[in-house]
Amino acid sequence: DLHVQGIGYLNRVREVKVKRGSFWACSIAALHGDIDDPETTYFDCKIEGADALDRVKFLMSAVEKKQKVIVSFKLGDIYAETFVYQSGEKTGQTGVSIKGRLLQIRSAKIDGIPVDFADPVRIAA
Repeated sequence: DLHVQGIGYLNRVREVKVKRGSFWACSIAALHGDIDDPETTYFDCKIEGADALDRVKFLMSAVEKKQKVIVSFKLGDIYAETFVYQSGEKTGQTGVSIKGRLLQIRSAKIDGIPVDFADPVRIAA
């Protein structure tokens, strides 16, 4: 098993409809590098597990309101997929998307305030 653990910004929480049902997905902009000038690596994730899905759904409204939602996460089964940019400066160029399964959201902050998942109605003091 190859797992990735880190912290990053939660983005693009959505339900994806397919022929035989649907699944939930999100993107995480994982932070790494120099603390004063961090870099990001983007992961496109399928959400697995009831706890992870409950936590992401709770955080979804903050993401939609464009609040900064930072999470401590664990991903599994990562792989790379290529695509061709369809618009913008990179039109016609090949890009790479890193995909995986979101297994856990261990903790979260909304606009710098910790979220108490034990009592998600309250934000931790």
